[in-house]
Order: sequence, then structure tokens, then C-alpha cells
Amino acid sequence: MMLFLKLSLLTLIISAPGLIVSRENMITCYSHVQRLTCETGLIKVKSSVYGRTNSITCNTNRPSSEVTNTNCALRITTIADRCNGLKECELKTELLGNPDPCYGTYKYYNTTYDCINGHLVVICEQGYSTLDCGSDSIEIINANYGRGNSRTCSNGIPSFQTQNTNCYAPNTLSTVAAMCKGKKTCTVEASNTIFNDPCFGTVKYLTVSYICTREIVTCESSTATLNCGAHRIKIISANYGRTDSTTCSSGRPASQISNKNCYTPDALNKIAARCEGQSSCEVPATNVVFSDPCYGTYKYLTIVYSCV
Repeated sequence: MMLFLKLSLLTLIISAPGLIVSRENMITCYSHVQRLTCETGLIKVKSSVYGRTNSITCNTNRPSSEVTNTNCALRITTIADRCNGLKECELKTELLGNPDPCYGTYKYYNTTYDCINGHLVVICEQGYSTLDCGSDSIEIINANYGRGNSRTCSNGIPSFQTQNTNCYAPNTLSTVAAMCKGKKTCTVEASNTIFNDPCFGTVKYLTVSYICTREIVTCESSTATLNCGAHRIKIISANYGRTDSTTCSSGRPASQISNKNCYTPDALNKIAARCEGQSSCEVPATNVVFSDPCYGTYKYLTIVYSCV
């Protein structure tokens, strides 16, 4: 019986050093445990689909009536919410609580994920730790306060206080991001006072995964220079346009800086194609490179990147 199947789809260490370590695919039959693991790096889920798209997968000992519907696919975010940023993640699929996309059909979970570079801290309840990016800025990948397995932070703890492994505080990510995003260092505490108690009687822990980023803002007609020294550039976000009236506004008439809803949709892809994987890179902030997303507005280029 095929309970789960893990496929390594793509290894990128040679072709793009330091960006994505590997891409994996995990298929898990319903009511079994989905296990995502990264031997190197942290989990970053690309997609998770719950349903059935062929009649062969997870069909052992199933009547034909339960495997004939192959047009059943529900995209879900639950697995990403719980697993992103971890080195390994185990989820009991029957506890994920997803709606049934095709009643009467025996379903499975198909998850594709990357293993990416990043930092992971695990803090036992009532403990604390400091996230540190040196001269760079903290960007939170994910955070969970609760308990996702019975092993972590279990030393000396009675088993009945670690057996609930479906415990997640829903506000953890937003709370940690509000505390730490953009800072050089940030101390976080694993406490019910901060996150509320998602599972009374269970000993909890806080997991926080993050990367260290740099932001560069370049006014129109100038050139942005990205530099990672001995490391490689990874583009996190980018925009060419204008989202406020103060940046790059010196000496400009009000008519050129009043439009604060100016975006270039493909700016990220263009800069990534130009710079990712390199140790340094120059990007002109010009309409020639990005086209003009808002005629008559004086624009600027914002790039957030990490060195990996």
C-alpha cells in the first residue's frame, strides 16, 4: 500500500548556488501522516492540493467508485501555514480540517515544496531567544506557537502534556512579524501572555524562521547596486513606481509625486533574472528597463534582497 511518496524533483545547488537547495514532492493518502523534510535548508511550500487527479495514486484496496473521479482538486494553505520555515514537519491529514472537494472519492494530499536557506529558532515555553541579522534586516518567513510534535521541548515533561500535536496559535506569524520585521535584532519570548494559550494543559514552544535582508531605494534615472561579497543575491521583493509622496521627492512638483499607487507587476521577475545567483549586480531605475507604469510620475526603484 502506498501511504506516501516523496520525489526529489530538482536539485539546484550547482546551477544556482545558495538559492533553492532542492525541490521536493510529497504525496500522502488521506488519514496518514504527511511528512515534509529538508536535509539542508528550511521548508517553503509552493503548492498543496487535496483531492484526486488520477485513478492510480492511493488506490490499493479501494473500490473503483472511490477512485474514478479524477477531476477533484482543492488548493489548500494549511500545510504551508504549519510547515513553512521548519526543517521537518509531520501532519496528521485527518486533523487538517479541509473541506471535502468530492464526496465519496478517496483522496490524497499532493504537496510540492522547496528547501531554502534561512534561520530557524526553537524556543521552549517561557523561554526567549534573539533573532540577529547583524547589519541586515529581519524578514520573518513563518512562526508558530503551540506544539506540532511530541519530541520538541519534551525533556522532563510528562507525556500527557506533549501528546497534543495539533496545537497552533493562529496569530503567531502576524505577532512576530509586527515585533521583528525590519529590525537588526529582535528578542522573542514563548509565552501565553504574548500569543494566548492555544491548547490549555499542553507544554508549548515557539518556532520562528527568518532570513536577513537588505533594502535599496534608487531614484529614477539612477542605478541600484546590489552587493553580496562572497555570497549570492536572492531577490525577495521589488517595485518600480511610487507608493508614497516623500521618497525621491526633493525638488519635484506635487504633480509628479501625488500618485502613490504606481506599481510595475513584473519588476521582481526582471530583477531576479538579471541579478539572482550573482555576487553583485547593477540595475538602472529607468523606463527603458521596466517600461513606464505611471506616465508623468517621478518614480523610484525599491529592491529587497538577501545574501545567501
